[in-house]
Amino acid sequence: MNNRIETQAVHPSNKGLLVLFWAYVLIPLAWGVTNTLTQAIKLFQ
Repeated sequence: MNNRIETQAVHPSNKGLLVLFWAYVLIPLAWGVTNTLTQAIKLFQ
């Protein structure tokens, strides 16, 4: 249990890197999904 606390104290930026990574993944994904949906809506009108 002591090792876990020490590891978190040594690497506090892991949470920030994780948020940055998910933003890097989810922003283009969301843009692609919305772009695909808008193109699909044009086809069915």
